[in-house]
Amino acid sequence: MSRILIVEDEAIIRSALKRLLERHEHRVSEAGSVDEALALDPQGFDLVISDLRLPGDPGTELIARAAPVPVLIMTSYASMRSAVEALKLGAVDYVAKPFDHDELLETVSRVLHQRALQQGEPPDVTAPGGERQPMIGNCPAMQAVYTRIRKTAPADVTVLIQGESGTGKELVARALHQQSKRAAAPLVCVNCAAIPETLIESELFGHEKGAFTGASAARTGLVEAADGGTLFLDEIGELPLDAQARLLRVLQEGEIRKIGSVETRHVDVRLIAATHRDLHALSRTGGFRLDLYYRLNVMQIDLPPLRDREDDILEIADTLLEKACRRHEREGLKLSRAARRVIRDCPWPGNVRELENALERGVILAEGHLIHPDDLGLGPAPRGGTAPPTPPAPPELDDEPPAAGERAEDEEEDLSLEDYFQHFVLEHQDQMSETELAQKLGISRKCLWERRQRLGIPRKKGPRRSAG
Repeated sequence: MSRILIVEDEAIIRSALKRLLERHEHRVSEAGSVDEALALDPQGFDLVISDLRLPGDPGTELIARAAPVPVLIMTSYASMRSAVEALKLGAVDYVAKPFDHDELLETVSRVLHQRALQQGEPPDVTAPGGERQPMIGNCPAMQAVYTRIRKTAPADVTVLIQGESGTGKELVARALHQQSKRAAAPLVCVNCAAIPETLIESELFGHEKGAFTGASAARTGLVEAADGGTLFLDEIGELPLDAQARLLRVLQEGEIRKIGSVETRHVDVRLIAATHRDLHALSRTGGFRLDLYYRLNVMQIDLPPLRDREDDILEIADTLLEKACRRHEREGLKLSRAARRVIRDCPWPGNVRELENALERGVILAEGHLIHPDDLGLGPAPRGGTAPPTPPAPPELDDEPPAAGERAEDEEEDLSLEDYFQHFVLEHQDQMSETELAQKLGISRKCLWERRQRLGIPRKKGPRRSAG
């Protein structure tokens, strides 16, 4: 429930606006002037709605005093001039009086939604080893994830986390559990793809002694072990159809029955599932139960791939590098400027997990105090024969003086990046493919193509093959 402060000197308008907002489940406080509003501490609200013309100071005075809380200005002078002036001073928007109720409510809803996204702070997550740290990243897509976690965690509903492999789905599941009402109860994590199909039902639901060959003792299933807490099923798209039917019973009735038993037992479990597959499309081919999909998809959280988080990549790399340095007792290792450029431009099909592995290699292979691009091992291995020449890395365009002993990336300092790029491409494009050129330059193929266009370097075309 959002807290809104109305600042309006006309009591009739103020009361009508308060009733309207309270009918739509907002908590509303009132003030008749800027001074009264300041006494209520406007920074403690989610939104301030203020008339432009008030006794004493104008409503625009609250824009700076309430920051970062957004201020929505009302004005009976619906001229573009007064509206533009309010927006220039930092008002989030304006409404003209007399205002349409639906239009006002829509504006309020939009402003509050934008504020919620901007307020999305990375949740703290406790790893299995007990280490507590916030999730990393502040791009808009991740802020939306943080907001969804914050709102969904206390709701005790089933959650479906979707995202490519290596994007951190288990981290989101841990954040949901640790911010929920079940945080003191167990979180049981299961990778459905890692358990043989013949054993998955026994692992999840348990079995009685003698239920099948090799069942020498009764066993409690993982669903029952999570009773009172949270069950996280990773890669749920790999779950066999028989196990899907049993899981559906758990979600519908809260009941489990061990293999070989005639008795059912009630369990209270919150289910969080994750997958990199399109479960709805999979259900159309018979690979996943449609009724189970609808049961799982009460709340959905979509994790963006690393390639769509350009602003976060280097921040994540620095955090992962610090951890790798501690593990291997190589404190003080840094990424060279060329390595940072390679990390920034890499498409990362394996996402954060691939980045973590590359940095681990870099820490192990680095010989000096810097990790260089070849230490990361991101390029494909040569197919055989003579490997294409590896160029010296281009000079860096920053003010940091190169450290003594750095590699060829700090040589030829008088050569600009554009000159270097043009020289290398023209010299090697007859012997190397576009992919090889991009890899040797430490950039993506898209970046190579864009720089070709900008510098007017035509791409060499091979001889056409005759049809035969």
